[in-house]
Amino acid sequence: MCGFTGFVGNIDNKEQVLENMMNTIVHRGPDSAGQFLDEDAALGFRRLSIIDISAVGDQPLYNEDRTKVLVFNGEIYNYQELREELIAAGHTFTTHTDSETLLHGYEEWGEQLVDRLRGMYGFVIWDRVEKKLFGARDIFGIKPFYYAQMNGTFLFGSEIKSFVEHPKFDKVFNEDALADYLSFQFVPTNETFFKGVFCLQPGHYFTYQNGTLSISRYYEPDFHGKTDKPFEEIVDDVERVMRESVKMHKISDVEVGSYLSSGVDSSYMAYLGEVDRTFTVGFGQEQYSEIKDAKEFADSIGVKNDSKIIEPEEYWDSLSDIQYYMDEPVADPAAIALYFLSKEAAKKVKVVLSGEGSDELFGGYQIYCEPIEYTGFNKIPRPIRKALGVFAENCLPRGMKGRSFLIRHSKTLEERYIGNAYIFTEKEAGRLLKNSRRPDTMKVTAPIYERVKDKDPVTKMQYLDMHLWLVHDILMKGDKMGMANSLEVRVPFLDKEVMEVAQSLPLKYKIDAPRTKVALRVAADREIRSYTAEKKKLGFPIPIRVWLKEDQYYNRVRAMFETKEAEQFFDTAYLKKLLEEHRAGKFDNSRKIWTVYIFLLWYERFFANGKPVHPAMSNK
Repeated sequence: MCGFTGFVGNIDNKEQVLENMMNTIVHRGPDSAGQFLDEDAALGFRRLSIIDISAVGDQPLYNEDRTKVLVFNGEIYNYQELREELIAAGHTFTTHTDSETLLHGYEEWGEQLVDRLRGMYGFVIWDRVEKKLFGARDIFGIKPFYYAQMNGTFLFGSEIKSFVEHPKFDKVFNEDALADYLSFQFVPTNETFFKGVFCLQPGHYFTYQNGTLSISRYYEPDFHGKTDKPFEEIVDDVERVMRESVKMHKISDVEVGSYLSSGVDSSYMAYLGEVDRTFTVGFGQEQYSEIKDAKEFADSIGVKNDSKIIEPEEYWDSLSDIQYYMDEPVADPAAIALYFLSKEAAKKVKVVLSGEGSDELFGGYQIYCEPIEYTGFNKIPRPIRKALGVFAENCLPRGMKGRSFLIRHSKTLEERYIGNAYIFTEKEAGRLLKNSRRPDTMKVTAPIYERVKDKDPVTKMQYLDMHLWLVHDILMKGDKMGMANSLEVRVPFLDKEVMEVAQSLPLKYKIDAPRTKVALRVAADREIRSYTAEKKKLGFPIPIRVWLKEDQYYNRVRAMFETKEAEQFFDTAYLKKLLEEHRAGKFDNSRKIWTVYIFLLWYERFFANGKPVHPAMSNK
């Protein structure tokens, strides 16, 4: 619903510095602004009014004796229940906001407050007596939270760009993050592309006092798969918890709409939400557009559908500004389409429901079928499969049918699966990079796999995706692109109670190759037509591979690959070779090209051109 930024530490002209920091994130909260300053801390807030839309709900918020101060981004869906409990314990509320429950909850329960929360959130509470800062991020990472500790100052906020305005912040490019970015298409750890800036991981809280930062994990997913219930009863549970979650996520004092593609997740969401409006975007080519199917479904349930065809020129022309809003490069082409979808929705509503998270919780990605579909081949002794993989990689030509299969199945799951995107292999990235280390993907994934080493392969993949793909790609672009247009995106699948049901599902109720999301699809099929419930996921298709063969966009990319910034980091001859191979139709190098191009656009915006300028100012 908002954005916040701030710092602990003394500087001159503190009020002006805080205001400058807040101005960088004005898009997160155009309705109002608020500040708190004392000799030790500064907290700034930008508000998008959703609940208690009067000025009474503005932040920062204070407890009864004003010894504790809060800034908060997100929504607490069980706040009414918590509010009643806290009033019974003797706390006095001055607003009807969900925000105030965090303040009194912290007074009552201390750090254990986070165990009681159901919602999406990033927040900090400054204790003026103890000179102590407490902050937390929600269990899925729906809302962003960044921090940096440098030059005697602790900086925190919803977006990294606000730190740049602080005089104690050293804006230094973290080149070590580049290698892993090339493989994952995002930075897959708590590090960022800004040296010394970190993201607070999902399900973690921290305290900062007397210059000491302490971080603790308070929540971890547990896909135990233990239930004695028959299948129909499990489907009943899925349907019940989804209805209840959507109802909770609709709590608002403003109209709530819904994103709508043609798949089961968003269709189910729009139906359960009983929204009046849905929103869809697509492209001119039919294979890259879900508008027709979305409109048909919207008509079938009697809701409006506003759609937009994204033109190639506006897509490409928006890329630099989108890098500003993203803070860090995420080379998922769908992020840009999501920007236009959010922009379209923001013309009519302030809040939308979205279907993110169902694949990670209920087993929705087609790749999850792989360990089940090829069990026969995997019975071949590993040394033989490994030899076949080495032969395929070194002797068979790229693009040859079966080559990729042999390479993948010569490796263990832990060696081959790093998530839904694997752009550059370690060998390819090593060839491309000039100075950076080669990526070490297993160094990133091994600690995550270790925590679920006794689980089945599909559960291992789900767990990995929840910690990497979901956090650093899906939710990152969902929040940043929504907030770029002052739109709050709510994700009812990513709910604590839904998670409880999803964790109990045995493997056969998640994946029955080639079917995915078995239990969820049956629950959805009770309400929406079978065609939609069983429809194969398209995943926001973008015609990047087509555009890169057209002169207009090929020339844009080639020009960027010839800049001094490209020369600084990459073997540009290799880059241009990838581009030429793609244009000639020899190989589909579109994702590799796009990953590098997006990074260079981002680097240009944040580093090559000095201090990044908000699009609202740069476009004047």
